[in-house]
Amino acid sequence: MKSYKFDTRWILSLFGTAVGAGILYLPIRAGTGGFWPVVAMGFVIFPMVYLSHRALSRFVSQASGADKDITHAAEEYFGRNTALFISVLYFFAIFPICLAYCVGISNTFESFIYHQFLPLASAD
Repeated sequence: MKSYKFDTRWILSLFGTAVGAGILYLPIRAGTGGFWPVVAMGFVIFPMVYLSHRALSRFVSQASGADKDITHAAEEYFGRNTALFISVLYFFAIFPICLAYCVGISNTFESFIYHQFLPLASAD
């Protein structure tokens, strides 16, 4: 199978969605419970994330043409009206996550600046 730049972008996007929440929120919340709850959640979460992202990437990869995305794949398989419905559902599934990431990244960055740089400024 020949690799395309579009496929690489999809792989990186799916990897980012799978790992992004774990990097940003999982260690903060799960770490308060200790090491073993993190390990237990890893065993529960991994199959769900892996299987769902594998299915989504296969769904998009099977669309005809190398430059197709989820909207084009859904239109090819289900028709125009259903593809529009799937695209709207996909948007409402991803958009709140992006909003949560924006707030989380802003709060984490603000906390980092406050706790790392302000003590240096007050030491002078």
